[in-house]
Amino acid sequence: MAIDFSVVPSPSYLVDERLLVKNLETLKRLQERTGCKVLLAQKAFSMYAFYPLIGRYLSGVASSSLYEARLGREEMDREVHIYSPAYGEKDFAEILEVSDHVVFNSFSQWARFKDQVKRAPHPVSCGIRVNPEYSEVETGLYDPCAPYSRMGVTEANFDPDALDGLDGIHFHTLCEQNSDALEHTLAAVESKFGKYLNRMKWINFGGGHHITRADYDLGRLERCITAIQDKYDVQVYLEPGEAIALNTGYLVSTVLDVFENGMPIAILDTSATCHMPDVLEMPYRPEIIGAGKPREKAITYRLGGPTCLAGDVIGDYSFDRPLHVGDRVVFCDMAIYSMVKNNTFNGIALPAIVAYSEESGARIIKQFGYENFKTRLS
Repeated sequence: MAIDFSVVPSPSYLVDERLLVKNLETLKRLQERTGCKVLLAQKAFSMYAFYPLIGRYLSGVASSSLYEARLGREEMDREVHIYSPAYGEKDFAEILEVSDHVVFNSFSQWARFKDQVKRAPHPVSCGIRVNPEYSEVETGLYDPCAPYSRMGVTEANFDPDALDGLDGIHFHTLCEQNSDALEHTLAAVESKFGKYLNRMKWINFGGGHHITRADYDLGRLERCITAIQDKYDVQVYLEPGEAIALNTGYLVSTVLDVFENGMPIAILDTSATCHMPDVLEMPYRPEIIGAGKPREKAITYRLGGPTCLAGDVIGDYSFDRPLHVGDRVVFCDMAIYSMVKNNTFNGIALPAIVAYSEESGARIIKQFGYENFKTRLS
């Protein structure tokens, strides 16, 4: 059944449960075929209305902060893993209460907190993040192995004498990549840290695996997983974020104004700056239903947001017919990162959150108003 985008609020993020389940089924089959465990990286998708559903398919959540760990515990209550470049004393006791795995970024952090781990209210498995100094990420903002990286321990700084009490090794070097990049990274990890893996219970391959993308080589991924598990007798974890909700969501927007300035310009009630910041940060160009690349169709428009930032530009798109005030414009692949990174700059309202299922149709999960903006800073 096609979604009627005219009946939902504008702007709004809409997540299609049918597409989410399709991704989850792929990930569940991966777990069943290899014995690995797949975690939802909440940094990409933390719409917890779907956590009970996700928990029926995946093994748990990966967290980057106390709040994410709490959310995973409260709303999914499967395995809760956490990694942070550094933990603070004020949060760590609560982190231990809600987490099953804690990954440390340095041996100094492990030394600082290992006595607290021993006194935790339940067993907590701890690991160390390593930096294999190999990455195929082309955008510097997302490269955890760039020179002077703050992410993980390099081979030169690795201390084998400090491994007592640590159960696992974690690495994360990928960003929206296929399994060939993982295979190359694993070679670097094994070369530099493989001699320690026989002492471990688990290894975490991190995130950035675009597993549910149409062209993803699942067979190669499965071979990577089983090879490491068989060679070192360890449990393999993966913590993708995008793969869970890839291509499952939309951002529904409305045209507010149309005018000319060297080319047709349309102002939407949706902002790149506020509602899809990765368009500017990544950067990337989201697809629009019914639209094409510049000059591909009859009329090309520059689409911009309603904020005062001059660079609040989503991009240039072509359409078969002229845009008019009130027309709906629907962006694709808007479930991941957009929702978790959005903001209220300029007092621009946050989009509503909508879930769609075959049984219930479009269901509004949450709407935001003035109080959400006002109470954020005072």
